[in-house]
Amino acid sequence: MLREAIRLALISISRNAMRSFLTVLGIVIGVGAVIAMVTIGNGTTAKVKAEMAKLGTNLLSVNPGQFGPGRASSDAKAFSLRDIEAMRRELRGVKAIAPLAQKAVTVVVGSESRATSVAGTDNDYLVTQDWPLVAGRPFYDSELRAGRTVCFVGKTIRDNLFAGTDPIGRAMRLGNVSCEVIGVLSSKGLSSFGSDQDDIVVMPIRAYQRRISGSTEIRRIMVSAAEGTGTEKVQRDLEWLLRERRNITAGKQDDFTILDMTQIAQTQAGTAAMLTGLLAAVAAVSLLVGGIGIMNIMLVSVTERTREIGIRLAIGALESQVLAQFLVEAVVLSLFGGLIGVLVGLGMAGLATRVLGVPFAIDTTIVAVAFAFSAIVGVVFGYFPARRAARLDPIEALRHE
Repeated sequence: MLREAIRLALISISRNAMRSFLTVLGIVIGVGAVIAMVTIGNGTTAKVKAEMAKLGTNLLSVNPGQFGPGRASSDAKAFSLRDIEAMRRELRGVKAIAPLAQKAVTVVVGSESRATSVAGTDNDYLVTQDWPLVAGRPFYDSELRAGRTVCFVGKTIRDNLFAGTDPIGRAMRLGNVSCEVIGVLSSKGLSSFGSDQDDIVVMPIRAYQRRISGSTEIRRIMVSAAEGTGTEKVQRDLEWLLRERRNITAGKQDDFTILDMTQIAQTQAGTAAMLTGLLAAVAAVSLLVGGIGIMNIMLVSVTERTREIGIRLAIGALESQVLAQFLVEAVVLSLFGGLIGVLVGLGMAGLATRVLGVPFAIDTTIVAVAFAFSAIVGVVFGYFPARRAARLDPIEALRHE
């Protein structure tokens, strides 16, 4: 019985190919839109997580001053190397603590020059940023203490100023300061804001302060929590220590800001996921519209085929057989629409992710749910026209012109 119903449904669909295509167009658009939106959203979320991971794991960023709505202040006292020493001496559950001061400088190698960013820090910077060297060596303790002008370079600096040659041991000029290259950083690529993270030179913090900035101020400290230690505990201990060192009495507001990069990453990923769900819900509305379209066309089909239905009932066809014929036809239409919609959705998502530069993250669950939902739409919206056809009076149906 089911096989015969499917055969009759396929014959009816093929006889009215254009009308059948227009009928399932709403299902195609709905399924395709849901899959495309969710896939693009998942790719965006994955990219956000990857970009935040580039900033380091279990990372806290400490800055002087309070920043945010109604509490901006940039005149707070900067940090010093003594603050770094106190943190390393008194904080527990910390893997690395790196000072960070940066300035834009013109770098010159031979006849080539480039405006770039020079960062003053120490070896802990490589740990907090999860940024290993691919060539060379880290700073020696003696170089950090004496402030010797040695440096690491990023991939962009190596490629543009050293013409693909090995820069280790060669000299480069940072403004008016000569610096020996002792290491090459691994490539990080573009940040989420589109800036080139590999366009950087890193040198010892004391050398930077004496020769580049002319100031002992440190405007940022990066603190990486040890494995198994939550950033919340480290943040509490850090707040207590800095309030004590900066003589902030009880009841007074902090004159520094501690940002938990893990929480920021989770917030951004959660926001992206929420927007993805919202877009998918909006796209799913078109599935209902497509279902209504199927119901309307099936009602038209019942009207057009009233005489045919009357003949079938008159020669002994059961109501259940007529019901099955029209119900199967509606389900086959919706399944065709769902299959085409899956292909269209994946194609749209693949194109969009390539243009946007985000990963192509297929959610097989969403694909299966969207396809199954298209079948459910066929059953729900196809049932009413099918029931109407099955309940026709054979004599009245035969009289129909």
